Amino acid sequence: MQILTDSLAVEEPLEIKLGFDRSGDYIRRSISITMRTPGQDFDLAAGFLLTEGIITDYEQIADISETTAADGKNTPGQSICVSLKPGVPVELKRLERHFYTSSSCGVCGKASLEALNLAGLKAPPSSGLTLDAEIINGLPLVLQEHQSAFRATGGLHAAALFDEIGSLLELREDVGRHNAVDKVIGSQLRKNLLPLNKYILLVSGRTSFEILQKSLAGGIAMVAGVGAPSSLAVEVACAFNLTLIGFLRNGRFNLYSGSQRITHEGSQGRQCSQTKTQGAPAS
Repeated sequence: MQILTDSLAVEEPLEIKLGFDRSGDYIRRSISITMRTPGQDFDLAAGFLLTEGIITDYEQIADISETTAADGKNTPGQSICVSLKPGVPVELKRLERHFYTSSSCGVCGKASLEALNLAGLKAPPSSGLTLDAEIINGLPLVLQEHQSAFRATGGLHAAALFDEIGSLLELREDVGRHNAVDKVIGSQLRKNLLPLNKYILLVSGRTSFEILQKSLAGGIAMVAGVGAPSSLAVEVACAFNLTLIGFLRNGRFNLYSGSQRITHEGSQGRQCSQTKTQGAPAS
Protein backbone atom coordinates (compact mmCIF):
# COMPACT_ATOMS: atom_id res chain seq x y z
CA MET A 1 0.00 0.00 0.00
CA GLN A 2 1.32 3.42 -0.96
CA ILE A 3 0.85 6.19 1.60
CA LEU A 4 0.25 9.65 0.16
CA THR A 5 -0.48 13.09 1.57
CA ASP A 6 -3.70 14.60 0.27
CA SER A 7 -4.97 18.19 0.39
CA LEU A 8 -8.51 18.57 1.69
CA ALA A 9 -11.01 21.41 1.41
CA VAL A 10 -11.48 23.04 4.81
CA GLU A 11 -15.03 23.02 6.18
CA GLU A 12 -15.66 24.85 9.47
CA PRO A 13 -18.67 26.51 11.10
CA LEU A 14 -19.21 30.25 11.00
CA GLU A 15 -21.75 31.92 13.24
CA ILE A 16 -23.23 35.13 11.84
CA LYS A 17 -24.63 37.56 14.39
CA LEU A 18 -26.69 40.68 13.78
CA GLY A 19 -26.40 43.76 15.97
CA PHE A 20 -29.21 46.30 15.73
CA ASP A 21 -31.03 49.01 17.61
CA ARG A 22 -34.52 48.39 18.95
CA SER A 23 -36.24 51.17 20.91
CA GLY A 24 -32.90 52.56 22.03
CA ASP A 25 -31.48 49.20 23.13
CA TYR A 26 -28.62 47.51 21.27
CA ILE A 27 -29.47 43.88 20.55
CA ARG A 28 -27.07 41.24 19.28
CA ARG A 29 -28.64 38.06 17.97
CA SER A 30 -27.27 34.95 16.32
CA ILE A 31 -29.04 34.56 12.97
CA SER A 32 -27.16 31.80 11.18
CA ILE A 33 -24.54 29.10 11.55
CA THR A 34 -23.18 27.97 8.20
CA MET A 35 -20.54 25.46 7.26
CA ARG A 36 -18.06 27.24 5.04
CA THR A 37 -14.46 27.37 3.87
CA PRO A 38 -12.70 30.02 6.02
CA GLY A 39 -11.69 33.17 4.19
CA GLN A 40 -13.54 36.31 3.07
CA ASP A 41 -15.92 35.84 6.02
CA PHE A 42 -16.83 39.54 6.11
CA ASP A 43 -17.87 39.26 2.46
CA LEU A 44 -19.90 36.15 3.27
CA ALA A 45 -21.71 37.82 6.18
CA ALA A 46 -22.49 40.99 4.22
CA GLY A 47 -23.62 39.05 1.17
CA PHE A 48 -25.79 36.76 3.29
CA LEU A 49 -27.60 39.70 4.87
CA LEU A 50 -28.26 41.25 1.46
CA THR A 51 -29.41 38.09 -0.30
CA GLU A 52 -31.65 37.15 2.63
CA GLY A 53 -33.33 40.57 2.52
CA ILE A 54 -32.13 41.87 5.90
CA ILE A 55 -30.35 44.85 4.32
CA THR A 56 -30.67 46.56 0.95
CA ASP A 57 -27.33 48.39 0.68
CA TYR A 58 -23.98 48.69 2.41
CA GLU A 59 -24.78 52.11 3.87
CA GLN A 60 -27.01 50.33 6.41
CA ILE A 61 -23.99 48.56 7.96
CA ALA A 62 -22.11 50.33 10.75
CA ASP A 63 -19.42 47.70 11.36
CA ILE A 64 -18.40 44.09 10.73
CA SER A 65 -16.17 42.43 13.29
CA GLU A 66 -15.11 39.12 14.78
CA THR A 67 -16.81 38.28 18.05
CA THR A 68 -17.19 35.55 20.65
CA ALA A 69 -19.13 32.54 19.42
CA ALA A 70 -22.28 31.23 21.06
CA ASP A 71 -20.31 28.51 22.87
CA GLY A 72 -18.29 31.20 24.64
CA LYS A 73 -15.07 30.36 22.84
CA ASN A 74 -13.17 33.21 21.25
CA THR A 75 -11.77 31.16 18.39
CA PRO A 76 -10.57 33.54 15.65
CA GLY A 77 -12.78 33.37 12.59
CA GLN A 78 -15.51 31.36 14.28
CA SER A 79 -18.07 34.14 14.72
CA ILE A 80 -18.82 37.38 12.85
CA CYS A 81 -21.10 40.20 13.99
CA VAL A 82 -22.62 42.66 11.54
CA SER A 83 -23.78 45.80 13.36
CA LEU A 84 -26.41 47.92 11.64
CA LYS A 85 -26.73 51.67 11.91
CA PRO A 86 -29.39 53.07 14.28
CA GLY A 87 -32.78 53.34 12.64
CA VAL A 88 -32.30 50.50 10.15
CA PRO A 89 -35.47 48.36 10.32
CA VAL A 90 -34.93 44.67 11.00
CA GLU A 91 -37.33 41.93 9.93
CA LEU A 92 -35.92 38.71 11.33
CA LYS A 93 -38.74 36.71 9.77
CA ARG A 94 -36.88 37.08 6.48
CA LEU A 95 -34.30 34.70 7.89
CA GLU A 96 -36.69 31.79 7.69
CA ARG A 97 -34.63 30.58 4.75
CA HIS A 98 -37.14 28.06 3.43
CA PHE A 99 -40.31 30.14 3.66
CA TYR A 100 -40.94 29.56 -0.01
CA THR A 101 -40.80 25.75 0.18
CA SER A 102 -43.12 25.53 3.18
CA SER A 103 -45.91 27.22 1.26
CA SER A 104 -45.19 25.72 -2.16
CA CYS A 105 -47.04 22.75 -3.58
CA GLY A 106 -43.69 21.23 -4.50
CA VAL A 107 -44.68 20.79 -8.14
CA CYS A 108 -45.32 24.29 -9.47
CA GLY A 109 -43.28 27.37 -8.61
CA LYS A 110 -46.18 29.76 -8.12
CA ALA A 111 -45.79 30.16 -4.36
CA SER A 112 -42.02 30.52 -4.68
CA LEU A 113 -42.31 33.25 -7.31
CA GLU A 114 -44.90 35.07 -5.20
CA ALA A 115 -42.51 34.91 -2.25
CA LEU A 116 -39.79 36.62 -4.31
CA ASN A 117 -42.22 39.40 -5.22
CA LEU A 118 -43.27 39.79 -1.59
CA ALA A 119 -39.59 40.06 -0.61
CA GLY A 120 -39.32 43.10 -2.89
CA LEU A 121 -37.05 41.48 -5.46
CA LYS A 122 -37.36 43.02 -8.91
CA ALA A 123 -36.11 42.32 -12.41
CA PRO A 124 -32.65 43.84 -13.02
CA PRO A 125 -32.42 46.89 -15.29
CA SER A 126 -32.96 45.92 -18.92
CA SER A 127 -29.93 47.87 -20.13
CA GLY A 128 -26.32 47.43 -19.15
CA LEU A 129 -25.13 44.04 -20.39
CA THR A 130 -24.76 42.28 -23.74
CA LEU A 131 -22.32 39.40 -24.23
CA ASP A 132 -21.04 37.70 -27.34
CA ALA A 133 -21.60 33.93 -27.37
CA GLU A 134 -17.93 33.34 -28.13
CA ILE A 135 -16.93 35.23 -24.99
CA ILE A 136 -19.43 33.24 -22.91
CA ASN A 137 -17.96 29.97 -24.18
CA GLY A 138 -14.52 31.04 -22.97
CA LEU A 139 -15.54 31.84 -19.38
CA PRO A 140 -15.28 28.30 -17.87
CA LEU A 141 -11.61 28.10 -18.85
CA VAL A 142 -10.90 31.41 -17.11
CA LEU A 143 -12.81 30.15 -14.06
CA GLN A 144 -10.77 26.95 -13.93
CA GLU A 145 -7.48 28.82 -14.30
CA HIS A 146 -8.26 30.90 -11.20
CA GLN A 147 -9.63 28.10 -9.00
CA SER A 148 -6.43 27.57 -7.06
CA ALA A 149 -8.10 25.91 -4.07
CA PHE A 150 -10.09 23.57 -6.31
CA ARG A 151 -6.94 22.48 -8.13
CA ALA A 152 -5.38 21.59 -4.78
CA THR A 153 -8.38 19.81 -3.25
CA GLY A 154 -10.98 19.02 -5.92
CA GLY A 155 -13.62 19.80 -3.31
CA LEU A 156 -14.74 23.42 -3.70
CA HIS A 157 -17.44 25.26 -5.60
CA ALA A 158 -16.69 28.56 -7.30
CA ALA A 159 -18.66 31.67 -8.22
CA ALA A 160 -17.27 34.49 -10.33
CA LEU A 161 -18.28 37.80 -11.90
CA PHE A 162 -17.21 38.69 -15.45
CA ASP A 163 -17.74 41.85 -17.46
CA GLU A 164 -19.01 42.10 -21.05
CA ILE A 165 -15.58 41.51 -22.58
CA GLY A 166 -14.94 38.41 -20.44
CA SER A 167 -12.60 39.98 -17.90
CA LEU A 168 -12.72 38.43 -14.43
CA LEU A 169 -13.89 40.89 -11.79
CA GLU A 170 -14.14 38.69 -8.69
CA LEU A 171 -13.95 35.00 -7.80
CA ARG A 172 -14.70 33.17 -4.58
CA GLU A 173 -14.41 29.47 -3.65
CA ASP A 174 -16.24 27.62 -0.89
CA VAL A 175 -17.45 24.16 0.08
CA GLY A 176 -20.99 25.57 -0.20
CA ARG A 177 -22.11 26.84 -3.62
CA HIS A 178 -24.46 29.34 -1.98
CA ASN A 179 -21.65 30.60 0.24
CA ALA A 180 -19.48 31.19 -2.82
CA VAL A 181 -22.25 33.31 -4.36
CA ASP A 182 -22.77 35.24 -1.12
CA LYS A 183 -19.02 35.92 -0.92
CA VAL A 184 -18.92 37.29 -4.46
CA ILE A 185 -21.98 39.50 -3.99
CA GLY A 186 -20.81 40.57 -0.53
CA SER A 187 -17.41 41.62 -1.89
CA GLN A 188 -19.10 43.99 -4.33
CA LEU A 189 -21.62 45.17 -1.75
CA ARG A 190 -18.77 46.22 0.55
CA LYS A 191 -17.30 48.24 -2.34
CA ASN A 192 -20.70 49.87 -2.87
CA LEU A 193 -20.86 48.60 -6.47
CA LEU A 194 -24.40 47.23 -6.53
CA PRO A 195 -26.49 46.65 -8.61
CA LEU A 196 -24.42 44.19 -10.62
CA ASN A 197 -26.51 44.33 -13.78
CA LYS A 198 -23.43 44.92 -15.95
CA TYR A 199 -21.86 41.56 -15.05
CA ILE A 200 -22.46 37.87 -15.60
CA LEU A 201 -22.35 35.45 -12.65
CA LEU A 202 -20.78 32.07 -13.44
CA VAL A 203 -21.05 29.16 -11.00
CA SER A 204 -19.02 25.97 -11.25
CA GLY A 205 -21.98 23.63 -10.78
CA ARG A 206 -25.72 23.66 -11.29
CA THR A 207 -28.02 26.66 -10.87
CA SER A 208 -30.83 26.38 -8.35
CA PHE A 209 -33.73 28.54 -7.22
CA GLU A 210 -31.67 29.94 -4.37
CA ILE A 211 -28.81 31.00 -6.62
CA LEU A 212 -31.30 32.87 -8.81
CA GLN A 213 -32.82 34.45 -5.68
CA LYS A 214 -29.39 35.66 -4.55
CA SER A 215 -28.62 36.94 -8.04
CA LEU A 216 -31.82 39.00 -8.05
CA ALA A 217 -30.87 40.51 -4.69
CA GLY A 218 -27.53 41.56 -6.17
CA GLY A 219 -29.12 43.00 -9.30
CA ILE A 220 -27.39 40.44 -11.54
CA ALA A 221 -28.97 40.16 -14.99
CA MET A 222 -27.16 37.11 -16.39
CA VAL A 223 -26.42 33.81 -14.64
CA ALA A 224 -24.51 30.87 -16.14
CA GLY A 225 -23.74 27.46 -14.75
CA VAL A 226 -21.36 24.73 -15.86
CA GLY A 227 -24.08 22.29 -14.83
CA ALA A 228 -27.83 22.06 -15.24
CA PRO A 229 -30.45 24.53 -14.01
CA SER A 230 -33.42 23.33 -11.99
CA SER A 231 -36.95 23.78 -13.33
CA LEU A 232 -37.69 26.42 -10.71
CA ALA A 233 -34.52 28.33 -11.58
CA VAL A 234 -35.76 28.52 -15.16
CA GLU A 235 -39.18 29.73 -13.98
CA VAL A 236 -37.56 32.49 -11.91
CA ALA A 237 -35.34 33.54 -14.82
CA CYS A 238 -38.32 33.78 -17.17
CA ALA A 239 -40.51 35.61 -14.64
CA PHE A 240 -37.82 38.20 -13.79
CA ASN A 241 -36.29 38.57 -17.24
CA LEU A 242 -32.88 37.15 -16.29
CA THR A 243 -30.62 35.53 -18.84
CA LEU A 244 -30.03 31.94 -17.71
CA ILE A 245 -27.40 29.67 -19.27
CA GLY A 246 -26.76 26.03 -18.41
CA PHE A 247 -24.32 23.29 -19.44
CA LEU A 248 -21.70 25.90 -20.29
CA ARG A 249 -18.78 23.69 -21.24
CA ASN A 250 -16.84 22.29 -24.19
CA GLY A 251 -17.56 25.38 -26.28
CA ARG A 252 -21.36 25.06 -26.05
CA PHE A 253 -24.24 26.10 -23.79
CA ASN A 254 -28.00 25.87 -23.41
CA LEU A 255 -29.97 29.11 -23.21
CA TYR A 256 -33.14 29.02 -21.11
CA SER A 257 -34.13 32.68 -20.82
CA GLY A 258 -33.08 36.18 -21.81
CA SER A 259 -31.72 35.73 -25.33
CA GLN A 260 -31.77 39.52 -25.85
CA ARG A 261 -28.52 39.85 -23.87
CA ILE A 262 -26.55 37.49 -26.14
CA THR A 263 -25.18 38.43 -29.55
CA HIS A 264 -23.94 36.17 -32.37
CA GLU A 265 -25.74 33.29 -30.72
CA GLY A 266 -25.71 30.53 -33.30
CA SER A 267 -24.02 27.18 -33.44
CA GLN A 268 -22.31 27.78 -30.07
CA GLY A 269 -25.58 27.77 -28.12
CA ARG A 270 -28.99 26.13 -28.05
CA GLN A 271 -32.18 27.80 -26.88
CA CYS A 272 -34.27 25.46 -24.75
CA SER A 273 -37.82 25.20 -23.56
CA GLN A 274 -38.60 23.66 -20.18
CA THR A 275 -39.78 20.11 -19.52
CA LYS A 276 -40.11 18.99 -15.90
CA THR A 277 -39.05 15.54 -14.76
CA GLN A 278 -40.05 14.24 -11.34
CA GLY A 279 -37.81 12.19 -9.14
CA ALA A 280 -38.67 8.68 -8.03
CA PRO A 281 -41.54 8.40 -5.50
CA ALA A 282 -40.68 7.86 -1.85
CA SER A 283 -40.75 4.21 -0.82
